[in-house]
Amino acid sequence: MCVVITVLSCDLLFPTAMGIFSVLALPLLLLGISGIIYIYQSVRWLLSKSAVQNKVVVITDAISGLGKECSRVFHAGGARLVLCGRNWEKLEALYDALISVTDPSMTYAPKLILLDITDINCIRDVAKEILNCYGCVDVLINNASMKVKGAVQSISLELDKKIMDANYFGPITLTKAILPNMISRRTGQIVLINSIQGKIGIPFRAAYAASKHAAVGFFDCLRAEMEEFDISVSTVNPTFICSYHRQPAPGNWEASIWKFFFRKVSYGVHPVEVAEEVLATVSRKKQEVLMANPIPRAAVYIRTFFPELFFAIVASGIREKLKTEEEN
Repeated sequence: MCVVITVLSCDLLFPTAMGIFSVLALPLLLLGISGIIYIYQSVRWLLSKSAVQNKVVVITDAISGLGKECSRVFHAGGARLVLCGRNWEKLEALYDALISVTDPSMTYAPKLILLDITDINCIRDVAKEILNCYGCVDVLINNASMKVKGAVQSISLELDKKIMDANYFGPITLTKAILPNMISRRTGQIVLINSIQGKIGIPFRAAYAASKHAAVGFFDCLRAEMEEFDISVSTVNPTFICSYHRQPAPGNWEASIWKFFFRKVSYGVHPVEVAEEVLATVSRKKQEVLMANPIPRAAVYIRTFFPELFFAIVASGIREKLKTEEEN
C-alpha cells in the first residue's frame, strides 16, 4: 500500500513540474536568444574596432547626425580621423565631444578640414589638405548628401543641378582626387553612404533619386575597375534615417534586444545603426549593404522582377494621395 501511495504522489507532482517548465520555457528561450544576440554583437563590435585601429579615415559632412555617429564609432575604434564639414564651429564642437569621452592614450585627436561638397571647384584643393594630414587615406567615407522633395514641375533646373553636385559630382570629385594615392599604395577602401532611392525611384523625389541612381552606377563601375589594385568599394543603402522614440543606452543587452525587435516594425533606421553598419562594412569589406525592412526591401525586388506591378502600385499610391488632398 505504501508503494502505491508513493507512485501516485509522483504522478501528481509530475504534471505540476511539466506545467512550471512550460511556463518558463518561453522566457528562457527569449533570454537565451537575447544572450546570443548580445554576444554576437559584442564580438562583431570588437572585431570591427580592431580592423580600423590606426587607419586614416576621412568622413565628409561629419557634422550631420549620421556623420557624428560615424565619427564616434570610428574614433572609439582607434582610427586616425579626418573630419570634413562646411561649418568650423560645429566641427570644433564635434572635436570636443569626441575627445571628452575617450581615452587619449587609446585614440588619436581628429583632424578638422573645411569642405563644402557642393563647391566642386575647391574639392581638389581640399583633397590635398586631407592627404597632407597623414600622407595617405585608408578609408574614404562619402557621407555628404542633400535632399529635396517636390513634384518634378515645381523643382527648378538650378536646384536639380545643386542636388546633383551634392550627391553625385561632389563625392566622385573627391574620390577621384584621393584615388591616385590609394592606387599607388595598392590599398584602400571607398565607402558611399547612399540611399534605397538609388535602387528605386519614389514619387516627388525625382532629383534626389536621380542623383542617388547616378552615384550607385558610378561606384558600381569603380568597384570593378579597382579590384586589380586591391581597393575595396562599398555602398551602404539605408531607408530614411529616423529616431527611435525610446533609445536605450548603447552597449547594454537591452539596446540589442530593442533594436532587434523594433527594427521589424520601423521603416527607418537610426543613425547609430547606420554608423555601426558602416563600421562593419569597412571591417569586413562588404561590397553592398541594403538597410531596409521587409516592405521596402520587397519593393526593390518587385521593381527588378515585376516592374509593371511596381509602377502600378506607385501610381495608385499617388492617385490616392491626390484624392485625399482634394477631399481635405
